Amino acid sequence: MPPSPGYHRRIVDGELDAYLASAPNVAVAIALEGARAIGKTSSAVERAATSYELDDESHLAIVSADIDLALSQPAPVLIDEWQHHPPVWDRVRRAVDRHDPPGPFLLTGSVAPKGTGMHTGAGRIIALRMRPLTLTERWPGNATVSLRELLGGERPAVKGTSPFGLTDYVEELFASGFPGLRSLPANLRQAQLDGYLQRVIDRDFPELGHQPRNPAALRRWMTAYAAATATTASWEKVRDAATGGESEKPARTTVMPYRDVLERLYVLDPLPGWKPTRNHIARLTEPSKHHLADPALATALLGLTPQGLLAGDEPAGAAHRDGSFLGSLFESLVTQSVRVYAQAAGASVGHLRSYAGEREIDLIVERGDGRVIAIEVKLRSTASDHDVTHLRWLREQFGPDLLDAVVITSGTEAYRRADGIAVIPAALLGP
Repeated sequence: MPPSPGYHRRIVDGELDAYLASAPNVAVAIALEGARAIGKTSSAVERAATSYELDDESHLAIVSADIDLALSQPAPVLIDEWQHHPPVWDRVRRAVDRHDPPGPFLLTGSVAPKGTGMHTGAGRIIALRMRPLTLTERWPGNATVSLRELLGGERPAVKGTSPFGLTDYVEELFASGFPGLRSLPANLRQAQLDGYLQRVIDRDFPELGHQPRNPAALRRWMTAYAAATATTASWEKVRDAATGGESEKPARTTVMPYRDVLERLYVLDPLPGWKPTRNHIARLTEPSKHHLADPALATALLGLTPQGLLAGDEPAGAAHRDGSFLGSLFESLVTQSVRVYAQAAGASVGHLRSYAGEREIDLIVERGDGRVIAIEVKLRSTASDHDVTHLRWLREQFGPDLLDAVVITSGTEAYRRADGIAVIPAALLGP
């Protein structure tokens, strides 16, 4: 079936189609998960024969009255924003187990299930994560280097020239990966992002049973988290940054629910610490790196401007980091894209950091067999010997299990250094 007019295919659509292709032989249900407004419903509607939108009172009434009747309609059956009627989840699971009705089923939601016993694989609901638009999806037709090919371990040729430079990447930090916001004028886009964040506080938290006693304090905590983007700052440091100047600091039991709810809403998208499965590297830390779902949310929370970032402005309360805050936001933008490309290739992504902090690598992309690609993200046009120090160290530690080593830059030329390390402008890396 051709796409609807105006619909732009997403990378995750390939994964979704592959799962649905098994439907004639295997009952299947797919849950498209991710933050609100990233395009989950659009992708699902493209494939659904029957759709129920549970944030619509009339659709909610139909599904609440008779779930079995709703699920027996022409398939694929889409239940959008399923969390408005949680019994749908277990009923779909039973339908998949019993092949009655046979499906396929699509579930979309902006809240991670809690206590629903989510499972993946045949016979259960498959969780498929969707993230905001990648750089390849924002700038189609520019990628000349495939992450999947890099994961193949053959050290493919790295070449290409990017038409984009630093100012373009800075604009993308504000343009957002939320599809519906990109075409808006800058002032209206900023207002929409502010409204998005306020809805999280005013509506989403209470809907999950967490009425903030002090909404302003929650907003300050979110702002402090944004200031810690691409760092492993402790939760105590984030809390202290959010309560600067206050003699009485809120207890951990007060602020930790902020993190838990925001993760369930997919507003936070932390990057886990990497644990090697094939090689033992002593004394690696496991704290996650802090990232929001989209760097544009960080710029909105912190009240930043493109001109200010380019001039070197640093947000108040920014966590200690090597390099500029702009560099951290660029890393977050690249991380968002790499996670999408890796997921499409069946790989996972983490970061490497030693306990003393003397060894750090921004991104480790791991295949199912434990072999990896190591990626450093640098806000510069080329890669110096200093920039690849930790990549060389990991190559010594891992040997052939390191499939490739890469530096992602904001420059224009893709190439391999004399030591074999690939240098790739962010716009040229694709799935």
